[in-house]
Amino acid sequence: MKPVAILRYHRNEGPGYFGAYLDRKGVPWTLIRVDEREKVPGDPRAFSGIVCMGGPMSVNDDLPWIPDVLALVRDAVDAEVPVLGHCLGSQLMARALGGRVTPNPVKEIGWGQVQVADSDTARHWFGDLRAFESFHWHGETFTIPSGATRLASSVHCANQAFALGPHFAMQCHVEMTAELIRAWCRSAKRDLDASQSSPGVQTAEEMAERMDERLAALHTVADRLYDRWIERLAA
Repeated sequence: MKPVAILRYHRNEGPGYFGAYLDRKGVPWTLIRVDEREKVPGDPRAFSGIVCMGGPMSVNDDLPWIPDVLALVRDAVDAEVPVLGHCLGSQLMARALGGRVTPNPVKEIGWGQVQVADSDTARHWFGDLRAFESFHWHGETFTIPSGATRLASSVHCANQAFALGPHFAMQCHVEMTAELIRAWCRSAKRDLDASQSSPGVQTAEEMAERMDERLAALHTVADRLYDRWIERLAA
């Protein structure tokens, strides 16, 4: 089986739980460190799937690798190679497929409920799940590309997930681990402290409450989504 390509855009935003999931399922994967100037692949058909992780930058920033990632996503969709996006990755997918990425009404940082849409497509991805608590860390949001289906929302962000055939994008972070949460709180402490007036932002202490319990529940949701996604991996 060809490996899944996982594109990392920041050293603190690697595959996290998703990498452990693929290892458990015996799915080979390779990490492409875009943050270390590794080249964005030109041909998605060299991989069974394409995965875009998160990052603190904006899709609208003038960064040399963004056009290459957008082209890769479009080419993967055309070649029917499944694409999966987490947070920034979902925004890259939306932008590549004709959507827009704009500031969210408020920053959303910490634990918060996600409501699952009532549709056949949502049930395909989420099963009978109607809501779950996820982890969030974003200040921007995407519009739903033409032809895609909105799958989820939250109080502070109307568009939390969309699907287009085998391609799945989520604004929230189901790939989190305790190590990632702690690392983000350390590296973004100044931004986190400055954002406490936002109704969608928690403190580092609040994020640490019941962390193990919350992560266990979140990983159950992640397993369901990732199970669906790997069903369509290219041969």
